[in-house]
Amino acid sequence: MQDFPVARIALSFFGCIEAGGTKFVCGVGTGPDDLQQTTVPTTTPTATVEKVVAFFREQKAGNLSAVGIGSFGPIDLHPESPTFGYITSTPKKDWQNFDLAGTLQRALDIPVGFDTDVNAAAAGEARWGAGRGIADVLYLTVGTGIGGGALVNGEVIHGLLHPEMGHIRIPHDLQADPYPGGCPFHHDCLEGLASGPAMKARWGVPANELPPDHPGWDLEARYLALGLANWVCTLSPERMILGGGVMQQPQLFPKIRHELLGLLNGYINASALLEGIDTYVVPPELGNRAGVLGSLVLAEHIYRNPSARIGAPLAGDSAWR
Repeated sequence: MQDFPVARIALSFFGCIEAGGTKFVCGVGTGPDDLQQTTVPTTTPTATVEKVVAFFREQKAGNLSAVGIGSFGPIDLHPESPTFGYITSTPKKDWQNFDLAGTLQRALDIPVGFDTDVNAAAAGEARWGAGRGIADVLYLTVGTGIGGGALVNGEVIHGLLHPEMGHIRIPHDLQADPYPGGCPFHHDCLEGLASGPAMKARWGVPANELPPDHPGWDLEARYLALGLANWVCTLSPERMILGGGVMQQPQLFPKIRHELLGLLNGYINASALLEGIDTYVVPPELGNRAGVLGSLVLAEHIYRNPSARIGAPLAGDSAWR
């Protein structure tokens, strides 16, 4: 594939979109230091895309080289699929089977990179944040839902569809926690038990209104640690980054680290766990900008590889590292 010189890339601006269920965060720039952002409410596809396109046409119009999208999902990332670039079976009915990547590419007439919002966040943290210089990283967001992305040997996992880490099955003791779970597909999967809406349904108030010493935080830490223990044993990441609204609680990280060590029970004999757990399970360094900055990485990738199709796998691209 053709690769552009670094000097040319430095003169180019990229667009980025973190496409969420309640808002689209849009930006233009080359990295964290010069990113200019705006927020567009997520309404209908037509109204939302019109505002997004207007923003990009106003910002750096002559130098905008590519746009990257990190989208809520599920989405279709298979280049040979007839719905490639689409948001597919989302619960948001207006957005079901909507060609998000293709619509924006046609409107802006520039290359568009496309991936999941959590894969984009993982890429952003790997490039500029808590995953810098690490080849095997897991990023988990815990908020309205739970989703995760992972880099293995410097490459983002795609596979059959894309990882749906929030929907793994974990032990659920109904005597200790009679809440049946809030996932419409699986009831008590990880997302159904530990997402923000699950916490509100269980305790009657939003998670951020629970006092720091509320027993709900011990239960939340237990559930999240169960998920992390599965990924430690299967993906073997060198660092695990936990973001999202539910994780904005300073007392939660120590609880999760303690639970994780207890669940692993010394089986994984690695110094990063046994001696450095405080730097193994960490918050994102980019904060709530991880997703939009990761989408900037997607834009740079598609610009560096113009023959790649929208959403093509990024295996081997140094922009992910």
